[in-house]
Amino acid sequence: MTDHSSRLFQHAQKLIPGGVNSPVRAWRAMGLTPRFIARAQGAHITDVDGNNYIDFVGSWGPMIVGHAHPRVVAALHEAAKAGTSYGAPTAAEVELAEMLVAAVPGLEMVRLVNSGTEATMSALRLARAATGRDRIIKFDGGYHGHADTVLVQAGSGVLTQGIPGSPGVPPAMAQLTLSLPYNDLAAVEQAVAQYPGEIAAIIVEPVAGNMGVVPPAPGFLAGLRQLCDRHGIVLIFDEVITGFRVAWGGAQSRYEVIPDLTCLGKVIGGGLPVGAYGGRRDLMAQMAPVGPVYQAGTLSGNPLAVAAGLATLKILTEPGTYERLEEQGRVLEIGFVAAAQQAGMPLIVNRVGSMFTLFFAPSPVTDLAGAQASDTSRFQKFFRLMLERGIYLPPSQFEAWFISLAHTKEDLEKTLAASGQVFSCLKNGQP
Repeated sequence: MTDHSSRLFQHAQKLIPGGVNSPVRAWRAMGLTPRFIARAQGAHITDVDGNNYIDFVGSWGPMIVGHAHPRVVAALHEAAKAGTSYGAPTAAEVELAEMLVAAVPGLEMVRLVNSGTEATMSALRLARAATGRDRIIKFDGGYHGHADTVLVQAGSGVLTQGIPGSPGVPPAMAQLTLSLPYNDLAAVEQAVAQYPGEIAAIIVEPVAGNMGVVPPAPGFLAGLRQLCDRHGIVLIFDEVITGFRVAWGGAQSRYEVIPDLTCLGKVIGGGLPVGAYGGRRDLMAQMAPVGPVYQAGTLSGNPLAVAAGLATLKILTEPGTYERLEEQGRVLEIGFVAAAQQAGMPLIVNRVGSMFTLFFAPSPVTDLAGAQASDTSRFQKFFRLMLERGIYLPPSQFEAWFISLAHTKEDLEKTLAASGQVFSCLKNGQP
């Protein structure tokens, strides 16, 4: 039953555009009323009607250690007792910066902000200032926040809602952004040749997570690095999703390709609003107050977000953490593929570590075109039937699923059992 969720949603739509504070939460692509969540613990969430679900959204990635982890809650409690915001430097933010610089290969200096959007916006501003150039390259289906510069052919909620860009973005701004097919190095080389000396930055999700999960093709990231080196272009890795998710140190550690600038978020705040950008010391030294490039934020380095982030990262340093996440991902990948094969259902599972996406497609998905060619109507039915069986998934074909350390063997077994039932229903045309 969803009586309370339905009533809340009806009321919310009178007060909040679409009834939600982030578009994909409206569940429009699924044709359902969104569930309003009352509480969460570990790998489970409970809605306002008392329905309990195994959660593979994880607040869209940050909850890698699980919801309401005792150590994170305790850290938040202690921080809140001392005050929730000072608008002044703290020792804890220096500790977090030190941990980030030590862990992420591309970071020599880092600055904390309040969101992934702030991080990417600031990194792009810095790249333009450092190079004296205006154009940037991004990739179709890549989502780098909702700043004007990067809402061209964006992924995530923009893609889910079927919006090619956004009204309100000046055409002159959009024209400075070149959006190219992901994993197509030749297209990037052609664009750089077409605009010699004009490209300030290439920004890329090293593992795409906003058209669904799409891993980088062999040589793609290394090829971008070499191209940027040859042409004086700043390479920016948007690791808001992948940072500390696919490996300690992020995708750049996993794939051994080092960008000039890195954007972080999600995991480093342990579920509280946070972002960060950083990179080479010579670039970061151009930020105010030591340099001319301005960026500021009243709540940047907020003590609650810093406390939650530090507690989360310290849990992730424990031995065997990423091996366990990798194994959980492997078990689900193999299980989904086997269940689909048994039902005679074409299925592609794209996975990197503990983030993955299921595509109802007969051939590999390597870019946005492949993701869009998958059977999204079948995914909609899959989502609904899995929800009925207590499995809470991202309400969009074009989003990543996330595993946490809190998921148990029983959680995975229940999820795979449910998927087997659902695949059979879909194959047989049952509602």
